[in-house]
Amino acid sequence: MSYSPQELALRKDLIDTCRNMNRLGINKGTSGNVSARHGEGLLITPTGIAYEALQPEQIVQVDWEGNFAGDFLPSSEWRFHRDVLRARPDLNALVHTHSTHATTLAIMGRSIPAIHYMIAAAGGKDIRCAPYATFGTQTLADFILTAMEGRRACLLAHHGVLAGHVSLGRALALAVTVEELATQYLHCLPFGEPPCLDDDEIDVVLEKFRTYGQQPREA
Repeated sequence: MSYSPQELALRKDLIDTCRNMNRLGINKGTSGNVSARHGEGLLITPTGIAYEALQPEQIVQVDWEGNFAGDFLPSSEWRFHRDVLRARPDLNALVHTHSTHATTLAIMGRSIPAIHYMIAAAGGKDIRCAPYATFGTQTLADFILTAMEGRRACLLAHHGVLAGHVSLGRALALAVTVEELATQYLHCLPFGEPPCLDDDEIDVVLEKFRTYGQQPREA
């Protein structure tokens, strides 16, 4: 199958992102899934194919109406990928994992509070936990849309994590950050509920994050 150089690169980037999720230890097997905005819809990983065996032609194109192109079925979670990317033009890529510590909190129905300033990487003062619904359902997609309002990440009760950003690389990095925050929170809990940063401080950090990292040099 023939693709433009840009589409082929994106398909390969999706595969690399899946493999990196497992390499980084935030996912196991094919339990997670990854998508990226493309054309009049998105590209998403297929269901039930081992990441190490994935080929570019097995990545599935899904349009905004939920129609699939090609010979392979998309991830069973295509609905929430479709709905979040359609509703959030600020996000171009989504990474869904079952990372251990974040999923532990999700099983308990706990959101992650502002225990560390890096919570702001997810866009606000906390990382919410969406209520449980059966995987692959529209109900789950609806719950996730609400939990993601004003955020770039959320937990999914009894399920896992969703992280989104402007690129696959940054979405993956955010998924790693969510897992680290979850780990820190779980380590604090034996001592009681940890102290949290107040909303004013998170607002300061959010503003600083707007110019965090390498910036163009002023002329």
